[in-house]
Amino acid sequence: MKSLNGSVLRCLFAIVLGLIWVLWPEVAVIYLVITIGICFILPGLFSLFHYFTREKVEGEPSPMFPIDGAGSILFGAWLVIMPQFFVNILMYILGALLVLAGVQQWISLVAARKWSTVPYVFYILPTLILITGIMILAYPFESAANTFVIFGVACLVYGISELINWYKFRQR
Repeated sequence: MKSLNGSVLRCLFAIVLGLIWVLWPEVAVIYLVITIGICFILPGLFSLFHYFTREKVEGEPSPMFPIDGAGSILFGAWLVIMPQFFVNILMYILGALLVLAGVQQWISLVAARKWSTVPYVFYILPTLILITGIMILAYPFESAANTFVIFGVACLVYGISELINWYKFRQR
C-alpha cells in the first residue's frame, strides 16, 4: 500500500477540522484552547520530571532548574483555566492562517502553470479563502462562533480544493 502524501494528509486534516468547527463552533473553540494548553503542560511536566528524577553524579555540578518547563506548565494551566481570554487572541491567529493558506494555494497554482494549464476557476477558492482570512483579521470580535463557522467552512473549502488540486496535478 502506498504511503499517504503529506498533501493528502493536510487536506484530510483541514476537512476534519472544518467539519468540527462548522458543527460545534462554540464548544470547539474552547476545547481547542484547552488542547493547546495541555500541549504546553505536557512538555513542561516531562522537563520537570526529568530534572527531579535525573541521576545525581558526585562531583558534577547540578543542572539548572528548568525554568522553561515551569513556565510552560504555568502558561498551559492559564490556557486551560481561562480559555475564553485566549479565544480572542486565537481569532487573529486563525485569520492569519487562512491568509497564509490562500496565499500558499495561489503560489502552488502559479507554480503549476509552468508545466500545465491551470483554469481560472482554480483561482476562485484560494481567493475566497484569502478574503475570508482578511475578514476575520478585520472583524475578529463581531461573533466568535460565526467566525469559527466561517473558518470551518473555509477549512473545508481549502481541504477539498487542495485535494482536487493534488488529484489533478499529481501525474506531473
